[in-house]
Amino acid sequence: MSQTALVLIEFQNDFVSEGGALHDGVKAEIARTGMIDRTIALVKAARAKGVKIVWVPIEFAKGYPELASAPYGILAGVKATQAFQKGEWGAEIIEALSPESDDIVISGKRGLCSFASTNLDFVLRHNGITHVALGGFLTDCCVESTMRTAYELGYDVVTLTDCTATLSQAQHEGAIHYTYPMFSRPMTSEAFLDTL
Repeated sequence: MSQTALVLIEFQNDFVSEGGALHDGVKAEIARTGMIDRTIALVKAARAKGVKIVWVPIEFAKGYPELASAPYGILAGVKATQAFQKGEWGAEIIEALSPESDDIVISGKRGLCSFASTNLDFVLRHNGITHVALGGFLTDCCVESTMRTAYELGYDVVTLTDCTATLSQAQHEGAIHYTYPMFSRPMTSEAFLDTL
């Protein structure tokens, strides 16, 4: 059994697909980095090598009762755009990356860190996972928050530099060059596959 999991954060229509509530903010970076096609290829290759595929979408009930009445920062934008509503198209994982039966879909993510309000740590440990590779949205927000916690929880952490995207090239590169090396082993998806 592989001790490695590929943890993929918020590959949902509201970010990735045309018409998604937050798509306009990230579409230029998705196009520039080619991260969707790279992630599709990575998932296929990682599955073939026995890596556990773990999806971590973010979802909120209608009306966003999980958030403060007047949220600020990134979550204010989620509420203002009515993004990631449970049961709606925008909250669904994109069709090109539909989870397969052996994949794990983590529920309960309501904020930035994939561990904070979920059973992700429990699920990883029960699957014998000691190594995690992280990809998704946003490079400098949810991926970074998850990376920091995974590091502190004792996982061996890889951040996939070509399977992440955020609002600008400057933000993306800043996180990868300055923050990621402090809490992970940043590498491309190809380099990651070579380690397996």
